[in-house]
Amino acid sequence: MKRFLRIFVSLAIIAGMLFLTGVVYIVSETRQVVITQFGKPVGDPVTRAGLHFKIPFIQQTHYFDKRLLDWDGDPNQIPTRDKKYIWVDTTARWRIKDALKFLQSVGSEMGAHARLDDIINSATRDVVTSHLLVETIRDSNRILDTPRAEEIAAIAEEALERIKVGRHELENEILSRAGELAPRYGIDLVDVRIKRINYVQEVRTKVYERMISERKRAAERYRSEGRGKSAEIKGQKEKELKQITSEAYKTAQGIRGRADAEAITVYAAAYNKDPEFYSFLKTLETYKDTVDANTTIILTTDGDYYKYLKKMD
Repeated sequence: MKRFLRIFVSLAIIAGMLFLTGVVYIVSETRQVVITQFGKPVGDPVTRAGLHFKIPFIQQTHYFDKRLLDWDGDPNQIPTRDKKYIWVDTTARWRIKDALKFLQSVGSEMGAHARLDDIINSATRDVVTSHLLVETIRDSNRILDTPRAEEIAAIAEEALERIKVGRHELENEILSRAGELAPRYGIDLVDVRIKRINYVQEVRTKVYERMISERKRAAERYRSEGRGKSAEIKGQKEKELKQITSEAYKTAQGIRGRADAEAITVYAAAYNKDPEFYSFLKTLETYKDTVDANTTIILTTDGDYYKYLKKMD
């Protein structure tokens, strides 16, 4: 047991000495290493993970990442083809493809970021200046293909100009141009995206005012359409109401006429049984309707008006 312990301790001491003297170095799954001897590269980059050996004190290890790395540039003021100045903020993803060339050309990730600043910003400026502003903002003509496209375009003709290329194509063009130069530095440029676009301060106020004016004009147009629709609905309502009232009045008059006819028939049948009694009732109704406390009538006693009063005795 003590023998195995001694062997284990001895091996541990030897391994420690190897690490301390720099004979052994470790490469992880996410990194790659370039070995230099007196400042000059030796052999190909080491990309296989595990333990590796080198000459101590003479050879040096330079570690580089194998994963995707981020680049985030500063916003740049760029004029578009229609002479409108905008701030363009871009971002990109890249990886170290050739660690040896990367070490010889830029040396470190900080140097790579400086190179990417020049490469991507230059490509972005070339692409943006050769296209219209609307092409850097919009990605398709989807808005113009909607059922209300003509109405919307009439409200904001300039903002809804039909485009041939969109923002996505511009990003691909920037990636293509920058990707031609990046391999010189051992860099593989994977993706470039326009993160943000904004107007310069001098133009922004005018743009906001135009946007407000366009929206007010659109709102007024919708209000006008609403008022017209409201008047149309009210007119239709009045028409239908008059039609319903007319039909109801016609029906009511018909019912009333039939009822009056039936009543007259009933009265006629009743009065025909005793015409004298009918004449008596009608004469009393006439007295009630024509004579009151303030009425003075002078008639001869021979008139039919007082024929029943003369018979009261």
